[in-house]
Parts: sequence; C-alpha cells; structure tokens
Amino acid sequence: MNFGNVLTAMVTPFNEAGEIDFERTKGLVNYLIANGTEGLVVAGTTGESPTLSNNEKVKLFQTVAEEVNGRIPVIAGTGTNNTRASIELTKEAAATGVDGIMLVVPYYNKPSQEGMYQHFKSIAESTALPVMLYNIPGRSVVNMELETIVRLSGIPNIVSLKEASGDLDKVSEIISHTSDNFTVYSGDDSLTLPTLAVGGTGVISVASHILGNEMQEMVKLFQNGDVANASAIHRHILPVMKALFSAPSPTPVKEALNHIGVPVGGVRLPLVPLTESERASICKLVAAYEVKNAIGY
Repeated sequence: MNFGNVLTAMVTPFNEAGEIDFERTKGLVNYLIANGTEGLVVAGTTGESPTLSNNEKVKLFQTVAEEVNGRIPVIAGTGTNNTRASIELTKEAAATGVDGIMLVVPYYNKPSQEGMYQHFKSIAESTALPVMLYNIPGRSVVNMELETIVRLSGIPNIVSLKEASGDLDKVSEIISHTSDNFTVYSGDDSLTLPTLAVGGTGVISVASHILGNEMQEMVKLFQNGDVANASAIHRHILPVMKALFSAPSPTPVKEALNHIGVPVGGVRLPLVPLTESERASICKLVAAYEVKNAIGY
C-alpha cells in the first residue's frame, strides 16, 4: 500500500455547538487534496480522538471515505489502550471503506514490549486492512522499542510506522532492519527533511493543513537531488511549523485554518481556545508567511 509522502493528520471540524460539522469536514477534505495532501489520517490525536465517541468516529470515517471517493488513501485512527475495543472499532472502520488503519501505542496502562506486540498483532489479525503503527512516547509514556517494531513488521499487513519519538538514530535503525516495503514516516513536522535524509518515506503532518504545497515541493526537491533548495524551503516554513505547536495541538492549527478562510470551528474540552494574545500571534505569523511566500522569499 502506497500511502504517499505528505499525509495530513486531519483536524475534526466542529460547529458552534461543539458537534462534528460534516459539511465543513467535506470542505476540509477537498481543500487538503487541492493543497498538497496525498493521504488523510482521520481521528488521530490532531483529530481530537480522545473526545470523540465511537459512533462519531465511524460516521467521520464514512464521511471522509465517501468524500475522498478513492482520490487519496484514507487511514482511520482506530487504536486505543483497549485491545478488544480497538478490534471492534477497526471492524466498523473497515465497513466504511477506509484504506488503512493507524494504531497508537497504548497509553496510560503502560504495557510491556510483549504486551504491545500482542496488542498490535491481535488487531492486525482481525482485519485485512493495511496497518500503520504510531509510536508517540510523549503522549503514551511508553516507547515502542526497535526490536518490537522489527518483530511487528513481520506481520503481513503491518506495513508502516509513524515515529514521533524524535529519535533519528532509531529511525535509521528501523529502516535498516525492516524490509524495503515497510515505510517510516516522521510524526514531527520539523523532522520531515531529516527523516527523508536517513531513508524515511515522508511525514504525517499537522502543518500540511497550512503548508501542504510547500511540504510537497520540499519532498519532491529532495527526492530529485536538489537538497539545497529543499533545505531552503525547510528553513522558510520552520517558524510556521513551530508556531502551530505553540499551544496544545490542534488549537493553533484550527485557529490558523479559520484565519485563512477554511472554517473548522474550535476545540473540545479539555482543550480550550487560544488567548487573545496567542490568537493574534498565530494570525500575524501566518499573514507574514503568506506575504513572504507571495513575493518569493
């Protein structure tokens, strides 16, 4: 399964009452496809998955899959810290027509490496869909180690990894010890270019909501051997990437999308809106970036 190089970890649009706005979701899907996104990850962390009910997730998967209509891959975030619940949600997701699933390392209950292996193996064996693993120790507390990842890569439908540990040495070792068909994506926007440099495939991105075309161009330049210009793009967009994580995600990126005319609403508790000063700072930076980009900086 080729998921692409620049995938967006899509925000979940809400209306003024805090309910999922499915019309806004359709609009966001088409905006992202038109602006550099080659694949969508739905109901991940950026999609505020902890605050979505299973019924909401299934309807969201269905809405996105139907709107995409085969144009790009759709990956459903069905991983939880409950193996049985993840299997059930995965089966429901498969029925909506998504192209793959993403499974996060179980959070809060702190499983051992063997526990992680058995968790992912059980879910993968319950579905025919391609599986992307998601390692994010900053949120799940536990870290999926190299040996566990390599072992899991031997399961036929576990085909990919989103690595958000920030450890490029580990990324290099994963790529060295897995097959050429096993793809590794950066889970950190600012490490997209370094991840490509050590053999990674691309990025599961938050910043691509705003910088999708630029990130796509950066990847293409690197792949074509133009490292100097790829690096120049990286340096140019880095301040915006950093700003989009200046408050708990996805609050800043939702504010930026609303600011540029892509309505996605606010966030659900326990996340809270940006302060006025935070909002002004995000909008000012995005506006300055747009001006610089327009004149070729």
